[in-house]
Amino acid sequence: MRLLVSRAAALSAALAAVLLVPQPASAAAQLIGNGTFTTSTAPWAAIGQSAVTVETGKMRVEVKSVVSNPWDAMVAAPTTAALSPGQSYTLSFDAYSTVAYTARTTVQYTATPSSNQSLAADVRLTTASKRYSIPFVAAAGTATAAEVTFQLGGSTGKPVVRFDNVSLMQTQTTRPTALYVNTKSNPAAWVTANPNHASKTAIQTSIASKPIFEWFGGWFPDITQAVDTYVGAAQAQDKLPMLAAYNIPHRDACATESAGGAGTAEAYAAWITEFAKAIGNRHAIVVLEPDAVAAAGCLDRDSDADTNSAAQYAILANATQVLRTEAPNAWVYLDAGNATWHTPAQIVPLLQQSGISNTRGFSVNVSNYLTTGVTEPWAAQVGGALAKPYVIDTSRNGNGPWSDSTPEDNWCNPPGRALGTPPVKQTSGAEYLFWVKVPGDSDGQCGIAPPNTPAGKFSPELAMSLINS
Repeated sequence: MRLLVSRAAALSAALAAVLLVPQPASAAAQLIGNGTFTTSTAPWAAIGQSAVTVETGKMRVEVKSVVSNPWDAMVAAPTTAALSPGQSYTLSFDAYSTVAYTARTTVQYTATPSSNQSLAADVRLTTASKRYSIPFVAAAGTATAAEVTFQLGGSTGKPVVRFDNVSLMQTQTTRPTALYVNTKSNPAAWVTANPNHASKTAIQTSIASKPIFEWFGGWFPDITQAVDTYVGAAQAQDKLPMLAAYNIPHRDACATESAGGAGTAEAYAAWITEFAKAIGNRHAIVVLEPDAVAAAGCLDRDSDADTNSAAQYAILANATQVLRTEAPNAWVYLDAGNATWHTPAQIVPLLQQSGISNTRGFSVNVSNYLTTGVTEPWAAQVGGALAKPYVIDTSRNGNGPWSDSTPEDNWCNPPGRALGTPPVKQTSGAEYLFWVKVPGDSDGQCGIAPPNTPAGKFSPELAMSLINS
């Protein structure tokens, strides 16, 4: 490792300006003084055989000579506050290189950089920008003023590496109680894009301003970036992020309007692992694979299916274990379908096969319209059998389910439905009432949805129908 004297001069000015008197890191505080490089790279300092400049909102680091060791060409910045030994943190950043190779990143105490590193991780850089999210625990130390380094030597060449959106944040020592309102949710994004629309105010007030789940699946090309960005934004406000993981193979096996998901069990295992690692040691709420447990039996009834329900339950059981290991502060609720799909006696063993023991509890009524009064007794019976808490999706159950002569499609954008009780943590019954389904997001090309409104697409017409009913 590099010696302390080799970087002391480069960092002394930055440390004096940013870290005069180290203070304990605050919960949800950003500990990187400049991670977006809008106009400059200060206080980042080039060390050894490296040169650093700002380039179109990114930090450009050039390795000037071929060097053997990662630390012979590096860039470093002091944290804005000292670390708290024993506390959890997450370092996140976007990076790409002119050549693919393995670099290294550290978070280390400036007094003893070679021997006291809280984080020392290899980072496989590629020529395409990727998000990296790395949790760690601050090491013990008597002098805990710290720095972040990107060590870029050892590639056998002279690569140029670009960085953006660098973040270092401490995980809250106390679990947040308030739920996160995402200003980039589907309804919020629609409001922003349609400032003069007649429905703007109603949708903003009734839906976009509420804490709604964000859904994650294969539509995100970089799941680490998507999850880390969302969770980090919530953490910065000391709020709880709410995520729905929705990428299991043979997704939506019964209805098929949302068909898709990972191509294989192996691909899903890799995806859910990346999803969980992107949450890391931060607090979160996860609803795991809506309908997957309840719908798995449809695979057994399909003579052309290339899998069966047992395989789906095994995939889910593995996912619950991955989340338990990689996202230990996430409260995971394995989805159990709804109160009319299976009896409690039927769904309990299916949840057990699917890894419910690894989770906080289970979710009920996701994307459905059953009233809380109908759902609660069913969920309480299931929860009693499992000794697990439950949460209920109330996003669209204000008027209960639609009833007509064709009940088989009454789940899909029916008319006359209404928003339910807004999200709230409860002291009895369901642990939470949530809006897991995003009000206004289509169930598919069906019901009262405007033409060409596939599942998951926000429709102001659907939103206003829920608001006005």
